[in-house]
Amino acid sequence: MEITFLGTSSGVPTRSRNVSSVALRLPQRAEVWLFDCGEGTQHQLQKSDLKSSQIRRIFVTHMHGDHTFGLMGLIASCGLAGSGQPIDIYGPRGLKEYLQSAAKYSYMNLDSRLKIHTVEPGLLYEDEEFSVTCQLLKHRIPAHGYRIIEKDRPGMFDLEKAKSL
Repeated sequence: MEITFLGTSSGVPTRSRNVSSVALRLPQRAEVWLFDCGEGTQHQLQKSDLKSSQIRRIFVTHMHGDHTFGLMGLIASCGLAGSGQPIDIYGPRGLKEYLQSAAKYSYMNLDSRLKIHTVEPGLLYEDEEFSVTCQLLKHRIPAHGYRIIEKDRPGMFDLEKAKSL
């Protein structure tokens, strides 16, 4: 599991910092999960070692623009790239309507590869390796914090072999 900070500059980008976006790379799956997608996230991805074709999940904390204004461009680019991989987007109430409105007025087709999930506190996603939960945060508008838990893997850890390596 690798974390890449694509943007940490809050509401306004600076020369050296982009607005909100964090990528979680899961090399064992060749997947990337994004947390927020502020404007300029695509450029930040291009500057990194991450591949937009590997984006599988996007988690949006809240509907402020510095967390969402990069979504439509990224979705369009992923569609043009023709990766064919489905993308699940998780976010607060209003996210689905926001994306649908932006798609309508930009004449963009949100194809069947895109699944938009409205989040509620609790378990959002679970598979054999990970679970993702969310909780409400204190903010001016409804906002969610996400927690990713990597499940224990079966097997024994060989301490002596690790020391020798």
